[in-house]
Amino acid sequence: MADSLSAEQRSERMSRIRSKDTSPELSLRKALHALGLRFLVHDKRLPGKPDIVLPRFKTVVLVHGCFWHRHSGCKVATTPKSNTGFWQEKFDRNVQRDARNVAAIEAEGWRVIVVWECELGSPYKADAAARRIAGEIGHLG
Repeated sequence: MADSLSAEQRSERMSRIRSKDTSPELSLRKALHALGLRFLVHDKRLPGKPDIVLPRFKTVVLVHGCFWHRHSGCKVATTPKSNTGFWQEKFDRNVQRDARNVAAIEAEGWRVIVVWECELGSPYKADAAARRIAGEIGHLG
């Protein structure tokens, strides 16, 4: 199926996609805060400026969008039908960058927890993800 938008319209739409403070990220931060966890966001001192940093527990939480970070087996992680070569290269670079950042963070002695966008679809799911994180780090909120 051909793209229903012109190149200019597509470019405008893509430029509106945020990399920070996305809805999934905000819902998870709200749920973590409700559990009594305090955190930093986008700490520039760590590789890749992780989405959520829990310094007390030496843990970072990466909130990955399923489409952009290629969540394996997720129905959202589709590849566009047009300009497929471009998209595949872009996705490959994203996944490689993610792996480099996780390795660098772990090399500094931090634990890395990845939460996928599809895990945060509703406030109830965000609460469940926050409880999972709290359990992994040993925080009884």
